[in-house]
Amino acid sequence: MTTLADPVPGGRPGDIERATALSGELSGRGVHGIVLAYVDTAGIARVKTVPTAKLASAAAWGVGMSPVFDTFLANDSIVTTDVLGSPDGDLRLYPDLDRLVVLAAQPGWAWAPVDRITQEGERHPACTRTFLRHLVADAARRGLTFRASVEIEWAVGHGPAAEGEFRPSVTGPAYGAMRQVELSDCLAELLAALAEQGVDVDQVHPEYAAGQFELSVGALDPVAAADRSVLVRQTIRAVSRRHGLVVSFAPAVFAEGVGNGGHLHVSAWRDGANLHAGGDRRHGMTADAESFTAGVLGRLPALTAVTAPSPASYLRLKPSQWAGVFTAWGRETREAGVRVITGTQGLRDQAANIEIKPVDLAANPYLALGSVIAAGLHGMAESATLPEETTGDPAALSPEQARARGVRRLPASLAEAVEAFRADEVLRTALGPVLADAVIAVREGETAAVAGFDDAAVAAAYRWRY
Repeated sequence: MTTLADPVPGGRPGDIERATALSGELSGRGVHGIVLAYVDTAGIARVKTVPTAKLASAAAWGVGMSPVFDTFLANDSIVTTDVLGSPDGDLRLYPDLDRLVVLAAQPGWAWAPVDRITQEGERHPACTRTFLRHLVADAARRGLTFRASVEIEWAVGHGPAAEGEFRPSVTGPAYGAMRQVELSDCLAELLAALAEQGVDVDQVHPEYAAGQFELSVGALDPVAAADRSVLVRQTIRAVSRRHGLVVSFAPAVFAEGVGNGGHLHVSAWRDGANLHAGGDRRHGMTADAESFTAGVLGRLPALTAVTAPSPASYLRLKPSQWAGVFTAWGRETREAGVRVITGTQGLRDQAANIEIKPVDLAANPYLALGSVIAAGLHGMAESATLPEETTGDPAALSPEQARARGVRRLPASLAEAVEAFRADEVLRTALGPVLADAVIAVREGETAAVAGFDDAAVAAAYRWRY
């Protein structure tokens, strides 16, 4: 369960007493410090930590951190907007006590996501977790809830890597049993750590690219799903390090080939019923579910500025590599930008959802999920309809067929994605001017940071940033 109420100076009712009790319990379990975690606009997980004894103080008064990180780039340089990026000001980081967890792979530490508010006690307009939390709460007041999950792909290498190179830690073929054997001890410890942390793992398996694995987790409310994505990546890093390995969640570890994705799965619900199942529209969708899906599909070019936010993202987003680089949809069509998943007969009322494909783990999961849900909600409000379904590879469509189905190539560069986002009033309004301007400034900064780089240099620049 995610705390939906905003933090307040002095603590919400019961927060101080609860944090005091938690502090004593954690100390008794040998926990010495709490990691306070959030994700910046560039998709980098940032933290502050406090001693366990200071948890009650953090719950009451927050922990200070500059708002400048909202305009940090992945390489830690800083860009500016009209209100962000200066050395002025301070924010307070408030831990969500409902999401606090002891870190099984980091003895002595616990972890909690934070919301950020101003020193005056107001919500910080660039806090992406607060943005998502408010969006979900507003929808709930209209009777709509959501379930979501984030797929996690990563590459495992021998470390430390010399001069930034990547040396895969496994040699077996894609999806091969050999890879699972080679990484057996590490994967078993990872599963144990995640289970101890209450993470519901659906599956973990070797993937396609060199040294690549994928982990899928159970669906939660969107805020908790984004929290879980951050926590799982922290755990993968910690477990891998204990085995002398390094990991990369970068969109493209190499300039060529398949990169690491971070596909989003989302379903909309009303009165406990999944709107993506049991309806009279295509593949069992209800009218609302089809409109939600159409809203996401229609805004996909602009969404890529949020879901594929790195110059390295566009090394991955290539046709015919199952990256979903077209404004196309289809049931179980892995080349389409939006994949409709019905689930197996007998489980469809629980399992049906949509998968948004052009997403990687450079994306801030709070910002990505919030933007996708905002696009879907607008589609529902407009009673949007889906075009003709696409099967097979959209790249094989003739120009006439593509036009008839509204199938377009998604932006082929971050600069193109930014222009689509800048022109999309619906998304910019949903984010608000401060956060929308931060997205634009950071993406333009990332583009400028690699101006003149060839593909290999772009991949190298981001290989170890995520």
